Amino acid sequence: MKKFWKIGLSAFLAVGLLAACNTKEATNDKPSSAEQQETSKVDQATFPMTITDASGKEITLEAPPEKIVSLIPSNTEILFSLGLNDEIVGVTNNDDYPPEAAKKEKVGGMDYNIEQIIALSPDIVLAHASGMSYSKGAIEQLEAAGVKVFVVADAKNFNETYTTIEQLGRATGKLEEAKKVVATMKAKVAEVETKLEGVKPKKVFVESTDEPEIYTAGKGTFMNEMLEMIHAENVAADTNDWYQIDAEQIIAKNPDVIVVTYNYVPNILTKIPQRPGFETITAVKNKAIVQVDENTTSRQGPRLADGFEELAKAIYPEAFK
Repeated sequence: MKKFWKIGLSAFLAVGLLAACNTKEATNDKPSSAEQQETSKVDQATFPMTITDASGKEITLEAPPEKIVSLIPSNTEILFSLGLNDEIVGVTNNDDYPPEAAKKEKVGGMDYNIEQIIALSPDIVLAHASGMSYSKGAIEQLEAAGVKVFVVADAKNFNETYTTIEQLGRATGKLEEAKKVVATMKAKVAEVETKLEGVKPKKVFVESTDEPEIYTAGKGTFMNEMLEMIHAENVAADTNDWYQIDAEQIIAKNPDVIVVTYNYVPNILTKIPQRPGFETITAVKNKAIVQVDENTTSRQGPRLADGFEELAKAIYPEAFK
């Protein structure tokens, strides 16, 4: 059952799932949707406050929420990192980190239990833009019942993730804690980037599901962003977003490293070299097939910096000796 759940989740990510820009790097750039959604200043967290979510909807909070329901694991991880254990009253079936999340009341997976959420009387429900294709109806039902729902932006890079964390910190009265989380993440990212200075770029292929339906990260994904940050060439970046790719295309792209981001297939690192024609791929010849943690390298939360380091070590182990 876990295998099919993983395939379904990865396929969903491929068409828009996984997983809010902090500061603009160039003044001529058009503001991102995440920048547009925040109406409060970064250094302010006073109540009452009005915040605008990723859907353009304004929400007014009279005081820091005392009861919060999170509808995606990345939001949950952020809330726990801010010290909001007591305030979290509901999470999804997919929330598995930190361990305390398992003790929270579960409100469903991709199909939410609306009655249960309403019964929890949350001050705010935190949804996510990546899940709007399946949660829009649920959100409308909650709002019709008088529940405040804030849609968090689908971050595409680290800066947007930093902004999301500070946003949630501001909305929950935990802005200072959020700033500390962001500072720790930035320090980790900078440390990794320093170690990779001068490395010879490698051609990398990332797969998020096993055959017969292999999905990979194209241009515009967070994974592609991280690969660029570590000076790796994403061989699948000639197509946008997450998409399905044929084995023949992978062989033709001839990556130096193959990165596997799933663990639902036993012994997958030994099975990939056995695929027909893969013996010609440089990554297979050099035994450069590596596996990274799916959650830390995709969830747009505090552990993403750790996932970034894990990805860098997997591709450039020589830089971390």
